[in-house]
Amino acid sequence: MTHERNRKSLHAINLGLGTNILLAIVKTTFGVLGHSPALLAEGINSTSDVAYYIAASIFVRMANKPADSDHPYGHRQFESIGSLLIGSFVVTTAIAVFWDSVDKVWDFMDGAATFTESHPLALYVALITVAIKIFLTWYIRKLGRETKNPVVGALAYDHRNDLFSASAASIGIFLGQRGLPWVDPLAGALVALLILRTGLFILRESSADLMAIIPSHDLAQRIAELMKSIDGVTQLEELQAHRFGPHIVVNLTIGIDGALSVFEGDRIASRVEEILLTSIPNVKRVHVHYHPAKETHADLTIDEILEHPKRHRSRHH
Repeated sequence: MTHERNRKSLHAINLGLGTNILLAIVKTTFGVLGHSPALLAEGINSTSDVAYYIAASIFVRMANKPADSDHPYGHRQFESIGSLLIGSFVVTTAIAVFWDSVDKVWDFMDGAATFTESHPLALYVALITVAIKIFLTWYIRKLGRETKNPVVGALAYDHRNDLFSASAASIGIFLGQRGLPWVDPLAGALVALLILRTGLFILRESSADLMAIIPSHDLAQRIAELMKSIDGVTQLEELQAHRFGPHIVVNLTIGIDGALSVFEGDRIASRVEEILLTSIPNVKRVHVHYHPAKETHADLTIDEILEHPKRHRSRHH
Protein backbone atom coordinates (compact mmCIF):
# COMPACT_ATOMS: atom_id res chain seq x y z
CA MET A 1 0.00 0.00 0.00
CA THR A 2 2.80 2.42 0.96
CA HIS A 3 4.79 1.52 -2.17
CA GLU A 4 1.76 2.17 -4.39
CA ARG A 5 1.11 5.50 -2.66
CA ASN A 6 4.72 6.57 -3.18
CA ARG A 7 4.60 5.50 -6.82
CA LYS A 8 1.43 7.50 -7.50
CA SER A 9 2.80 10.56 -5.68
CA LEU A 10 5.99 10.59 -7.74
CA HIS A 11 3.98 9.93 -10.92
CA ALA A 12 1.86 13.02 -10.20
CA ILE A 13 4.97 15.13 -9.67
CA ASN A 14 6.88 13.81 -12.70
CA LEU A 15 3.85 14.23 -14.97
CA GLY A 16 3.45 17.84 -13.88
CA LEU A 17 7.18 18.48 -14.13
CA GLY A 18 7.45 17.13 -17.68
CA THR A 19 4.33 18.97 -18.81
CA ASN A 20 5.46 22.29 -17.35
CA ILE A 21 8.91 21.99 -18.94
CA LEU A 22 7.26 21.50 -22.34
CA LEU A 23 4.74 24.31 -21.76
CA ALA A 24 7.46 26.67 -20.52
CA ILE A 25 9.45 26.19 -23.74
CA VAL A 26 6.45 26.45 -26.07
CA LYS A 27 4.74 29.41 -24.36
CA THR A 28 7.92 31.42 -23.92
CA THR A 29 8.93 30.85 -27.55
CA PHE A 30 5.53 31.77 -29.00
CA GLY A 31 5.17 34.61 -26.50
CA VAL A 32 8.35 36.24 -27.82
CA LEU A 33 7.94 35.42 -31.52
CA GLY A 34 4.18 36.03 -31.48
CA HIS A 35 4.44 39.40 -29.66
CA SER A 36 2.11 38.22 -26.87
CA PRO A 37 2.93 39.56 -23.38
CA ALA A 38 0.17 37.40 -21.90
CA LEU A 39 1.60 34.20 -23.36
CA LEU A 40 5.13 35.23 -22.39
CA ALA A 41 3.94 35.73 -18.80
CA GLU A 42 2.39 32.26 -18.96
CA GLY A 43 5.74 30.87 -20.08
CA ILE A 44 7.49 32.52 -17.14
CA ASN A 45 4.82 31.10 -14.81
CA SER A 46 5.43 27.59 -16.17
CA THR A 47 9.17 28.08 -15.72
CA SER A 48 8.66 28.94 -12.04
CA ASP A 49 6.40 25.88 -11.75
CA VAL A 50 9.30 23.72 -12.90
CA ALA A 51 11.43 25.01 -10.02
CA TYR A 52 9.03 24.06 -7.26
CA TYR A 53 8.01 20.78 -8.90
CA ILE A 54 11.67 19.82 -8.56
CA ALA A 55 11.52 20.91 -4.91
CA ALA A 56 8.32 18.89 -4.40
CA SER A 57 10.01 15.83 -5.88
CA ILE A 58 12.90 16.18 -3.42
CA PHE A 59 10.58 16.49 -0.42
CA VAL A 60 8.45 13.51 -1.43
CA ARG A 61 11.54 11.34 -1.86
CA MET A 62 12.76 12.43 1.57
CA ALA A 63 9.34 11.60 3.03
CA ASN A 64 9.57 8.08 1.59
CA LYS A 65 12.54 7.21 3.81
CA PRO A 66 11.62 4.47 6.31
CA ALA A 67 11.29 5.07 10.05
CA ASP A 68 14.45 4.91 12.15
CA SER A 69 15.44 5.27 15.80
CA ASP A 70 15.48 9.07 15.56
CA HIS A 71 12.21 9.25 13.61
CA PRO A 72 9.95 6.44 14.91
CA TYR A 73 6.94 7.82 13.00
CA GLY A 74 8.88 8.00 9.76
CA HIS A 75 9.65 11.08 7.68
CA ARG A 76 6.16 11.87 6.36
CA GLN A 77 6.25 15.38 7.80
CA PHE A 78 8.44 16.28 4.83
CA GLU A 79 5.23 16.05 2.77
CA SER A 80 3.66 18.81 4.85
CA ILE A 81 6.86 20.86 4.59
CA GLY A 82 6.80 20.39 0.81
CA SER A 83 3.17 21.46 0.71
CA LEU A 84 4.06 24.53 2.79
CA LEU A 85 6.79 25.38 0.29
CA ILE A 86 4.38 25.08 -2.64
CA GLY A 87 1.84 27.27 -0.85
CA SER A 88 4.53 29.91 -0.33
CA PHE A 89 5.43 29.80 -4.03
CA VAL A 90 1.76 30.15 -4.99
CA VAL A 91 1.24 33.16 -2.71
CA THR A 92 4.41 34.82 -3.99
CA THR A 93 3.39 34.21 -7.60
CA ALA A 94 -0.10 35.61 -6.96
CA ILE A 95 1.27 38.82 -5.46
CA ALA A 96 3.74 39.27 -8.34
CA VAL A 97 1.08 38.64 -11.00
CA PHE A 98 -1.39 41.00 -9.31
CA TRP A 99 1.17 43.79 -9.00
CA ASP A 100 2.32 43.40 -12.61
CA SER A 101 -1.25 43.24 -13.93
CA VAL A 102 -2.39 46.36 -12.08
CA ASP A 103 0.72 48.19 -13.28
CA LYS A 104 -0.09 47.28 -16.90
CA VAL A 105 -3.71 48.43 -16.52
CA TRP A 106 -2.49 51.84 -15.32
CA ASP A 107 -0.02 52.02 -18.21
CA PHE A 108 -2.81 51.46 -20.73
CA MET A 109 -5.02 54.04 -19.00
CA ASP A 110 -2.19 56.61 -18.97
CA GLY A 111 -1.25 55.87 -22.57
CA ALA A 112 2.24 54.85 -21.51
CA ALA A 113 1.90 51.34 -22.96
CA THR A 114 2.04 50.56 -26.65
CA PHE A 115 0.13 47.65 -28.13
CA THR A 116 1.39 45.22 -30.77
CA GLU A 117 -1.17 42.72 -32.05
CA SER A 118 -0.15 39.16 -31.24
CA HIS A 119 0.18 36.37 -33.78
CA PRO A 120 -2.95 34.16 -34.17
CA LEU A 121 -0.92 31.12 -33.07
CA ALA A 122 -0.52 32.68 -29.61
CA LEU A 123 -4.24 32.19 -28.97
CA TYR A 124 -4.11 28.54 -30.03
CA VAL A 125 -1.17 27.86 -27.73
CA ALA A 126 -3.08 29.43 -24.83
CA LEU A 127 -6.19 27.36 -25.60
CA ILE A 128 -4.15 24.15 -25.80
CA THR A 129 -2.71 25.03 -22.40
CA VAL A 130 -6.24 25.38 -21.02
CA ALA A 131 -7.15 21.92 -22.33
CA ILE A 132 -4.01 20.34 -20.85
CA LYS A 133 -4.59 21.99 -17.47
CA ILE A 134 -8.23 20.85 -17.37
CA PHE A 135 -7.04 17.26 -17.68
CA LEU A 136 -4.18 17.68 -15.19
CA THR A 137 -6.42 19.37 -12.62
CA TRP A 138 -8.86 16.46 -12.75
CA TYR A 139 -6.21 13.73 -12.86
CA ILE A 140 -3.86 15.08 -10.17
CA ARG A 141 -6.81 15.82 -7.88
CA LYS A 142 -7.84 12.18 -8.31
CA LEU A 143 -4.33 11.02 -7.37
CA GLY A 144 -4.37 13.40 -4.42
CA ARG A 145 -7.54 11.80 -3.06
CA GLU A 146 -6.10 8.32 -3.57
CA THR A 147 -2.73 9.03 -1.94
CA LYS A 148 -3.86 11.57 0.68
CA ASN A 149 -0.51 13.22 0.07
CA PRO A 150 -0.63 16.97 0.86
CA VAL A 151 2.04 17.68 -1.77
CA VAL A 152 -0.05 16.06 -4.51
CA GLY A 153 -3.12 17.90 -3.26
CA ALA A 154 -1.24 21.20 -3.41
CA LEU A 155 -0.07 20.44 -6.96
CA ALA A 156 -3.67 19.81 -8.00
CA TYR A 157 -4.54 23.30 -6.77
CA ASP A 158 -1.55 24.66 -8.67
CA HIS A 159 -2.79 23.06 -11.91
CA ARG A 160 -6.17 24.66 -11.26
CA ASN A 161 -4.46 28.03 -10.81
CA ASP A 162 -2.67 27.50 -14.12
CA LEU A 163 -6.04 26.71 -15.68
CA PHE A 164 -7.42 30.03 -14.42
CA SER A 165 -4.41 32.03 -15.59
CA ALA A 166 -4.31 30.31 -19.01
CA SER A 167 -8.03 31.02 -19.45
CA ALA A 168 -7.48 34.67 -18.56
CA ALA A 169 -4.56 34.82 -21.00
CA SER A 170 -6.72 33.29 -23.74
CA ILE A 171 -9.45 35.87 -23.17
CA GLY A 172 -6.89 38.66 -23.05
CA ILE A 173 -5.18 37.54 -26.27
CA PHE A 174 -8.54 37.12 -28.04
CA LEU A 175 -9.84 40.55 -27.05
CA GLY A 176 -6.43 42.13 -27.55
CA GLN A 177 -6.50 40.97 -31.17
CA ARG A 178 -9.80 42.83 -31.41
CA GLY A 179 -8.56 46.13 -30.05
CA LEU A 180 -9.08 45.71 -26.28
CA PRO A 181 -5.55 45.15 -24.92
CA TRP A 182 -6.37 46.34 -21.38
CA VAL A 183 -8.63 43.31 -20.78
CA ASP A 184 -5.61 41.01 -20.57
CA PRO A 185 -3.97 42.58 -17.48
CA LEU A 186 -7.34 43.21 -15.84
CA ALA A 187 -8.22 39.53 -16.13
CA GLY A 188 -4.75 38.69 -14.85
CA ALA A 189 -5.33 40.77 -11.71
CA LEU A 190 -8.61 39.00 -10.97
CA VAL A 191 -7.02 35.60 -11.50
CA ALA A 192 -4.17 36.60 -9.18
CA LEU A 193 -6.68 37.12 -6.38
CA LEU A 194 -8.05 33.60 -6.93
CA ILE A 195 -4.51 32.21 -6.92
CA LEU A 196 -3.75 34.09 -3.69
CA ARG A 197 -6.81 32.56 -2.03
CA THR A 198 -5.67 29.07 -3.07
CA GLY A 199 -2.14 29.69 -1.81
CA LEU A 200 -3.40 30.81 1.59
CA PHE A 201 -5.59 27.69 1.78
CA ILE A 202 -2.57 25.45 1.05
CA LEU A 203 -0.54 27.27 3.71
CA ARG A 204 -3.32 26.85 6.27
CA GLU A 205 -3.70 23.12 5.62
CA SER A 206 0.02 22.36 5.67
CA SER A 207 0.53 24.49 8.79
CA ALA A 208 -2.26 22.57 10.51
CA ASP A 209 -0.42 19.31 9.79
CA LEU A 210 2.85 20.63 11.19
CA MET A 211 1.23 22.15 14.29
CA ALA A 212 -0.50 18.88 15.25
CA ILE A 213 -4.02 20.28 14.91
CA ILE A 214 -6.58 17.50 15.10
CA PRO A 215 -7.55 16.56 11.53
CA SER A 216 -11.29 17.10 11.96
CA HIS A 217 -14.14 17.38 14.43
CA ASP A 218 -15.76 14.42 12.67
CA LEU A 219 -12.78 12.22 13.51
CA ALA A 220 -12.98 13.24 17.17
CA GLN A 221 -16.68 12.43 17.22
CA ARG A 222 -16.07 9.03 15.66
CA ILE A 223 -13.39 8.17 18.22
CA ALA A 224 -15.72 9.22 21.04
CA GLU A 225 -18.48 6.96 19.68
CA LEU A 226 -16.06 4.03 19.47
CA MET A 227 -15.04 4.57 23.11
CA LYS A 228 -18.68 4.22 24.17
CA SER A 229 -18.82 0.79 22.56
CA ILE A 230 -15.75 -0.59 24.36
CA ASP A 231 -16.45 -2.53 27.53
CA GLY A 232 -14.59 -1.10 30.51
CA VAL A 233 -14.18 2.45 29.18
CA THR A 234 -16.18 4.68 31.51
CA GLN A 235 -15.34 8.04 29.96
CA LEU A 236 -13.16 9.80 27.40
CA GLU A 237 -11.35 12.69 29.05
CA GLU A 238 -8.70 13.86 26.61
CA LEU A 239 -8.17 13.43 22.88
CA GLN A 240 -5.40 14.64 20.62
CA ALA A 241 -4.59 13.56 17.10
CA HIS A 242 -2.11 14.74 14.54
CA ARG A 243 -1.00 13.73 11.09
CA PHE A 244 2.29 12.40 9.80
CA GLY A 245 1.75 12.52 6.04
CA PRO A 246 -1.11 10.09 5.37
CA HIS A 247 -0.95 8.64 8.88
CA ILE A 248 -2.74 9.71 12.04
CA VAL A 249 -1.29 9.34 15.53
CA VAL A 250 -3.87 9.38 18.33
CA ASN A 251 -3.26 10.20 22.00
CA LEU A 252 -6.17 9.81 24.39
CA THR A 253 -6.93 9.54 28.08
CA ILE A 254 -9.75 7.32 29.29
CA GLY A 255 -11.34 6.82 32.68
CA ILE A 256 -11.91 3.26 33.95
CA ASP A 257 -13.25 1.67 37.12
CA GLY A 258 -10.78 2.51 39.89
CA ALA A 259 -11.26 -0.91 41.48
CA LEU A 260 -9.77 -2.70 38.47
CA SER A 261 -6.24 -4.10 38.58
CA VAL A 262 -3.39 -2.80 36.46
CA PHE A 263 -3.67 -5.98 34.41
CA GLU A 264 -7.33 -5.24 33.65
CA GLY A 265 -6.48 -1.63 32.83
CA ASP A 266 -3.85 -2.78 30.35
CA ARG A 267 -6.33 -5.16 28.78
CA ILE A 268 -8.87 -2.36 28.26
CA ALA A 269 -6.20 -0.03 26.86
CA SER A 270 -5.03 -2.73 24.44
CA ARG A 271 -8.62 -3.19 23.30
CA VAL A 272 -8.91 0.57 22.70
CA GLU A 273 -5.77 0.49 20.55
CA GLU A 274 -7.01 -2.48 18.58
CA ILE A 275 -10.42 -0.92 17.91
CA LEU A 276 -8.97 2.40 16.72
CA LEU A 277 -6.31 0.81 14.52
CA THR A 278 -8.84 -1.45 12.79
CA SER A 279 -11.80 0.96 12.62
CA ILE A 280 -10.25 4.20 11.36
CA PRO A 281 -8.25 4.26 8.12
CA ASN A 282 -4.73 5.71 8.27
CA VAL A 283 -4.41 5.51 12.07
CA LYS A 284 -0.82 4.34 12.48
CA ARG A 285 -0.30 4.49 16.22
CA VAL A 286 -2.43 4.92 19.34
CA HIS A 287 -1.22 5.98 22.79
CA VAL A 288 -3.72 5.24 25.57
CA HIS A 289 -3.49 6.76 29.04
CA TYR A 290 -5.87 5.55 31.73
CA HIS A 291 -6.69 6.24 35.37
CA PRO A 292 -9.70 5.91 37.69
CA ALA A 293 -12.73 7.71 36.29
CA LYS A 294 -13.76 10.96 37.98
CA GLU A 295 -17.29 12.27 38.34
CA THR A 296 -16.10 15.74 37.31
CA HIS A 297 -15.13 14.32 33.90
CA ALA A 298 -18.42 12.58 33.25
CA ASP A 299 -20.51 13.60 30.23
CA LEU A 300 -17.88 15.88 28.70
CA THR A 301 -18.75 17.15 25.24
CA ILE A 302 -16.36 16.75 22.31
CA ASP A 303 -15.51 20.44 22.41
CA GLU A 304 -14.71 20.25 26.13
CA ILE A 305 -12.52 17.19 25.59
CA LEU A 306 -10.58 18.91 22.80
CA GLU A 307 -10.33 22.35 24.39
CA HIS A 308 -9.22 21.30 27.88
CA PRO A 309 -6.37 18.81 27.54
CA LYS A 310 -4.99 17.47 30.80
CA ARG A 311 -1.75 15.62 31.33
CA HIS A 312 -1.84 12.26 33.03
CA ARG A 313 0.91 9.77 33.69
CA SER A 314 0.36 6.74 31.51
CA ARG A 315 0.38 3.25 32.96
CA HIS A 316 0.07 1.74 29.51
CA HIS A 317 2.64 1.80 26.71
